Amino acid sequence: MLACTIHAKEDLRIESATTPDVGPGEVLVRLGSGGICGSDLHYYFEGRNGSFVIREPLIPGHEASGVIAAVGAGVTRVKPGDKVAVSPSHACGRCEACRQGREQLCANMKFLGSASLFPHVQGMFREYFVMGERQCYPVAGDVSLGELAFAEPLAVGLHAVNRAGDLLGKSVLITGAGTIGCLTVMAARLAGAVQVTVSDVLERPLAKAREVGADRVVRADRDNGALASPQFDVAFEVSGNFAALKSCVAGAKKGARIVQVGTLPHEPLPFVVNELMAKELDLCGAFRWGIEFDWAVQYLSTRRVDVRPLLTEQFPLQDAVKAFALAKDKNKSTKVQVICA
Repeated sequence: MLACTIHAKEDLRIESATTPDVGPGEVLVRLGSGGICGSDLHYYFEGRNGSFVIREPLIPGHEASGVIAAVGAGVTRVKPGDKVAVSPSHACGRCEACRQGREQLCANMKFLGSASLFPHVQGMFREYFVMGERQCYPVAGDVSLGELAFAEPLAVGLHAVNRAGDLLGKSVLITGAGTIGCLTVMAARLAGAVQVTVSDVLERPLAKAREVGADRVVRADRDNGALASPQFDVAFEVSGNFAALKSCVAGAKKGARIVQVGTLPHEPLPFVVNELMAKELDLCGAFRWGIEFDWAVQYLSTRRVDVRPLLTEQFPLQDAVKAFALAKDKNKSTKVQVICA
């Protein structure tokens, strides 16, 4: 089989690998579609994702769908031929966080396509991979494998909205109109937000945000004053940009909640913390997802959430370098995927 492997900064190779065997309770999945995420881009173009540095060849990819090719002994959840969304989260199920129902905070997490551990946890940008059966969510109907690969990023948006509390009738700001920002727009709409404003510094992402449900879009680099007065009940900082977080603080009403979704640089906060105190703002984080992955699969399978406007292009796995190049260019793309030809 073929595998997409990152060896170092801008060193991505399509290599031959041995198709893995399945054991009891495991399944062999043939890749359907794999979405290129921001962390994948960091690994390829920088050789690292924050403090996680590539120290051995890494197969990226944690947003994926596939078709069950074979099953091991004792598997009952899926059967060969099933179309599945695949969860990249391998929580231990035993630590305190897992027992409290917060598996995304698992003390022993193994997350696919990550260099956070050594040996690295290999991802799903390969023709075949083995998963535990509980990681696979079978789906019937005409929903495509490309759509199912959105389950992971949609779960991120759903978890962010879940962390925000009740959104019914609320005015919402979302800073950042990439894939996660647009999916957060959809999640906020599902939760009952009455008005959704999205900011970004590029026209194409803002157009996509409006297409998927934003009421108002703002070019933050040209009209940041539009966000300077308190007007939002809830703000989601999705871009991972300090200037955007500052806009969230400025635009938040007294008593509002700000949810930090994007990964910020390791630097001091860009605002006076007294602003949080004086306005009684709640600043909370949203990290990955838990039960929201299950919800995401359900929303996608019924097209209650229609992600098709966000899928820009699909490339055969052999053309992964071209796929990564397009995924990096936010003037031309939202979500780019690799597929098995």
